[in-house]
Amino acid sequence: MHTKRNLSFSKKLAQPLLISSLLLSGGFAHANEAEIKLADNTTQTTKSIEDLEQEEKVRARLKEIADEAKAAAKTANGYYVERRSYGTQKESEPPRYVKQANKTWLKDYDAFNDVNWLDLGLEYRARYEHRDNDFRRADENIDDPLLLRTRAYIGVKEILDPLRFAVEVQDSRRNNGDYSRAYDTRDVNQADILQGYLELHFKESIFGKDDLGNNRPFWVRGGRLAWESLDRRLIARNEWRNTTNTFQGVRANIGDKKNDWQLEAFAVKPVQRFTRSLDEVDHSQDFYGVIGDWRGWSEYVTLQPYYFLLKQDGNKVKYNSNGQELTGATLSAAQIDRKIHTAGLRAYGAFNSGWDYDTSYVKQWGNQDRFLSNALGSINVDHEAYSYGAEVGYTFKNAWKPRVSAYYGVASGDSTPATGTDRTDSQRFERLFGFARPWSNNDYIQMENIRTPKLHLEFEPKVSFLQNVKVDTSFSWYRLDDASDRWQAGSNLRDRTGASGNDLGKEVDLRVRFPINQYASLNIGYAHFWAGDFVKDSVKIAGNNNDATRASSSDFFYTELTLLGF
Repeated sequence: MHTKRNLSFSKKLAQPLLISSLLLSGGFAHANEAEIKLADNTTQTTKSIEDLEQEEKVRARLKEIADEAKAAAKTANGYYVERRSYGTQKESEPPRYVKQANKTWLKDYDAFNDVNWLDLGLEYRARYEHRDNDFRRADENIDDPLLLRTRAYIGVKEILDPLRFAVEVQDSRRNNGDYSRAYDTRDVNQADILQGYLELHFKESIFGKDDLGNNRPFWVRGGRLAWESLDRRLIARNEWRNTTNTFQGVRANIGDKKNDWQLEAFAVKPVQRFTRSLDEVDHSQDFYGVIGDWRGWSEYVTLQPYYFLLKQDGNKVKYNSNGQELTGATLSAAQIDRKIHTAGLRAYGAFNSGWDYDTSYVKQWGNQDRFLSNALGSINVDHEAYSYGAEVGYTFKNAWKPRVSAYYGVASGDSTPATGTDRTDSQRFERLFGFARPWSNNDYIQMENIRTPKLHLEFEPKVSFLQNVKVDTSFSWYRLDDASDRWQAGSNLRDRTGASGNDLGKEVDLRVRFPINQYASLNIGYAHFWAGDFVKDSVKIAGNNNDATRASSSDFFYTELTLLGF
């Protein structure tokens, strides 16, 4: 009896214990799952923090690498930023066709393997032009000249430092043209010296180093000189033209383009070109200047302040710009004294976003003689003129590197009375010795008496059969700044009454450049000009001695082959 009762009691006691045990085991299971989940979350959080820290370290290191690369590039290139504005890339010194001897095909010869002190250059250029109704001429005609230009350069550097020297010669000819070559130094200048100078060059100078550690060199050279400055509009070699501007005198330079600042100064006389005889120094003119470059303020801004002085002694004037000896009334009109001061400021730069800009303002003042007549002689008047221009461009991030830009430029004209003797001040901008090509591919516009907006498009098409092709095209609207002043490049057309208006015309142009190989390149271009009301009306004025029946548009096509010897 007792045994049965005990068994019954045990069963009754075991049942709740079993239930409790099951409940407790289930609770423990849930607790373990919660603990596991909490541990997993903690691990994930720890991993996330570690990942974030690691990613931050990677980002910081990548930024350090980028900054190091940028610093290395800045150390290599210095403070210099290349301008992107159309047609303003000035010729290098020495010119681009010149190479160091051990970087030419001569390096294949043992004697030239280590010759890094000798610069050599040889260039031959042939350009065929087709000009239909060329407005630079007084009559309508179809002209097909062949322009030939040969250059050679030899320079010695470093091996004799600080003494260096260089000689550059050029021969410019025109064949098959319809116009006389006797007095046309725009195209013809046979066998003459472009440059021939001695130089003292100091790689390390008393002017120290810039903040990047780049030496600030100093050099001074004297003799026959040809160079380009600023945006080429006031001082240029005139690379497009078949002949070249040269000077004789002294140039000096502190620093180079790597430095945060640079200073150039010169005192020269222009060289008078002749078609068939040796050129001569023009003793009637003196040209002085100082040009600064300040690149240290910002990587997005290069500032170029400058000042020029042009002095002319009228008694020493003998020739016109084409080397023709003047006589009679023409000589009297040319023999004027002048003193013209030119001061300006240029600012340009480029941004990482693709935008770039180039802007300048130029002011001129001084005095000059104004020729009235043989009977009245000349009077001295004030000279007050100005010029300004601005270009804004954008380069797209595309394999073709398309760049679009807009430019607006002004150079003042000279307001004159409609009738009677002109005794007013001189207001026409003096273009000095600049390059006209950026204004007009037709060579119709010079930097005086002009207002023009221009649109440009440049790109590098990627074609499988030819590498590094460059294409550019522009559209321009031309207006005279003063309707009573001349259009000099247009055969000196003029309407003193201003009745013909300011509308000079419009122009569209296209250029394609093909680098055939390292020794040859091809340049093909076309330009069409639509004459405006000023041209249409002023050609009918008898005093302009122009073809009154000529067409109101012109076409210009050219193909140009350039061959290099080195």
